[in-house]
Amino acid sequence: MINKPLSYLLLRLAVAMSMFGHGVVRIPKMDEFSAGMVKEFEQSLLPIALVQPFSYILPYIELLVGVFMLVGLFTKQAIVVGAITMIVLIFGSSMIESWGAISSQLIHILCFVLLLSYQQYDNYALDKLFFKK
Repeated sequence: MINKPLSYLLLRLAVAMSMFGHGVVRIPKMDEFSAGMVKEFEQSLLPIALVQPFSYILPYIELLVGVFMLVGLFTKQAIVVGAITMIVLIFGSSMIESWGAISSQLIHILCFVLLLSYQQYDNYALDKLFFKK
């Protein structure tokens, strides 16, 4: 018999750790990360005036989505922000023809959609403690 709450928890924690990890390793080397991203996009259709601010915001979004999903607080909102972030990243990857990166981003968005679709099984979360339904 499948333990749906435990399965949900494990998927939520895996996606959360991925997002958290992306953010936590990029923040200490923010200028280096931003410069690399700007360089990647210099030949794309996207103006540097969009790429550079996004490159400074992205690690914080990833970190916050990861933290909120790890503890299970504002989980639905974190999942939606995470999914939107992936959609933006897929667009950006398309602009630089980074087809390999899109595979990982699609896997992430699939996980976000599954988490959103089966959120009724999210029994191990601070949301359950603070926002009893």
